[in-house]
Amino acid sequence: MKLWLVRHGQTQANLEGLYSGISETPLTERGISQAEAVGNMLNDVAFDKVLCSELSRAQHTTQLILQQREHPVITEPRLNEMNFGDWEMRHHRDLQRLDAENYAAWCNDWQNVVPNNGEGFQLFSQRVCGFASSLLVQPTEENVLIVSHQGVLSLFIATLLNMPPASLWHFVIEQGAWSCIEINDSFTTLRTLNNRAVYYPTS
Repeated sequence: MKLWLVRHGQTQANLEGLYSGISETPLTERGISQAEAVGNMLNDVAFDKVLCSELSRAQHTTQLILQQREHPVITEPRLNEMNFGDWEMRHHRDLQRLDAENYAAWCNDWQNVVPNNGEGFQLFSQRVCGFASSLLVQPTEENVLIVSHQGVLSLFIATLLNMPPASLWHFVIEQGAWSCIEINDSFTTLRTLNNRAVYYPTS
């Protein structure tokens, strides 16, 4: 089984440097172009299943990737980005000024400190790891497209490679690119990360 991983295109919140976990924020013109470019790169991949976050930036990216292909898209809430609670759509400079104590505590211990009314890394990690486990139960699909977010995809890769959750920082998922993980008999290989080339299937 091959997992084709794509991060949503650039959003307005990305452009402004805001925390946008579960908040809705539209793709910019660049983000639309990035998604369309990935669609062209993966045009020759025959997807057996398409899984996507609930959030509109991922849904929009998915539709642009699929272009004219009529393929059902399965919305998967476990692919949603982490909920930053009261820090949603705020810049770190504002948090350093308006919620300095809590923000400093989170920066120093991000795995355990939970943003006010947010999800926190422990629950986020359980959610993503649960998704990864469910995907590996008797896999029958050959090619699965997964469109999600930076934090989710980074943690997802670390989980499949049997690395600790904190290892997610080793995998920076870029916009306008695709990554691929191959799973054979429960052995996982990261085939490519942040690829921007057109994929040509081998015979």
